[in-house]
Amino acid sequence: MRFALLALLFLQAGSATNPHDQLVRDILKELIEINTTDTPAGSTTRAAEAMAARLKAAGFTVEDVAVLGPTPTKGNLVARLRGTGEKKPILLLAHIDVVEARREDWSTDPFKLIEQDGFFYGRGTSDDKGQAAIWMATLIRFKQEGFTPNRDLILALTADEEGGDHNGVQWLLKEHRNLIDAEFALNEGGGGELKDGKRVLNSVQASEKIYQSYKREVKNPGGHSSRPVPDNAIYQLADGLGRLAKFQFPVRFSEVTSSYFTKMADLTPGAVAADMRAALKKDPRAIARLSAGAYENALMRTTCVATRLDGGHADNALPQVARATVNCRVLPGESENEVKATLVRVLSNPKIEVSAIDEFVTGDASPLRPEVMGPILKVTAEMWPGIPVVPVMSTGATDGLFLRNAGIPTYGLSGIFSDVDDDRMHGKDERIGVKALSEGRDFLYRVVKAYGS
Repeated sequence: MRFALLALLFLQAGSATNPHDQLVRDILKELIEINTTDTPAGSTTRAAEAMAARLKAAGFTVEDVAVLGPTPTKGNLVARLRGTGEKKPILLLAHIDVVEARREDWSTDPFKLIEQDGFFYGRGTSDDKGQAAIWMATLIRFKQEGFTPNRDLILALTADEEGGDHNGVQWLLKEHRNLIDAEFALNEGGGGELKDGKRVLNSVQASEKIYQSYKREVKNPGGHSSRPVPDNAIYQLADGLGRLAKFQFPVRFSEVTSSYFTKMADLTPGAVAADMRAALKKDPRAIARLSAGAYENALMRTTCVATRLDGGHADNALPQVARATVNCRVLPGESENEVKATLVRVLSNPKIEVSAIDEFVTGDASPLRPEVMGPILKVTAEMWPGIPVVPVMSTGATDGLFLRNAGIPTYGLSGIFSDVDDDRMHGKDERIGVKALSEGRDFLYRVVKAYGS
């Protein structure tokens, strides 16, 4: 009778009394409450050292846990759970740096973990300290269970994914490739989608668009504003930007986006589903209708949009310089020369100089291999029967780009379901569902164990 009562109390208490969920909560709290922004107050090293201490306390040896980085405040954690070596390692990746957040902009303190109304609030809960906490808890659980996988499992918690001068993945690939070399990597970028409170799909990010900004600049001698002339740098730039605003890059489908639209057509009602199928057959009318949606448009083509503007030097002088920044999100496989040449042609003015602001880093998609997708499909079906697994291309950017370019296929995966109409990453009151975090913890534990069995 006493045992039955205890069991009932355990079920009623839910995940709060589940030791695995409690560990994730404790780790998440510690990570959230360490400021890891790219500011004088921030340090990923403090967070990496705190996680290293947890791993050592759980039985990981000093040889298998390292905090290293290019500067005192840009530390990265790399840890390894030793396996039999039968297969090549898997890399479990999450970044521990976060976007800046100001207390006055939030309803709560962004650097305190707050549980409220079924959510955990705090900067980084969803991007990406929630996943970092899950990876930590998963490795500790494997160690406690005495699980010896058929391959090493490598954990990397890294710096400067959200910006800054010392991107952790790039630095590790350059300086310590041997520590993170793997058959493939699991990263952020995928997850479950909720619509009107119902689960819709579980996504796997297999590719991402390439981030590239260009400067457009017009120069001329200027002059006195009382004697205007047609050769006005601001007007010339504005005219070119107006043409860019009306331009659309050509539509191109890849293995990932073709698979996405095929699967989404089965989940979407009515005319939109028909348009998805027709768009894959290059029907121009269907493509035009889908292009009205910002997300669908971004999946089908490269996009370039003006994001910053600056011109002139005095109220009473004709401008000598006018500049604009245009941010492009380029489809995998398209070249910088191709994109730049298109921009020059669209701007249609030889006086508008186009130059890349940063180095163009291209990247291809990760192959949807059965040995990678199999465990994801199996565990998804076990946990959420009837919910499809859908490959996606991120319209944003992750560190998966650098790993793919280094020959390490990378898959965005979390099993954490969130409302597609309430995305708070980088914004006010960032949060993650308490139940969603628990489910993601269980999902990733099962998937990684399957890869290692």
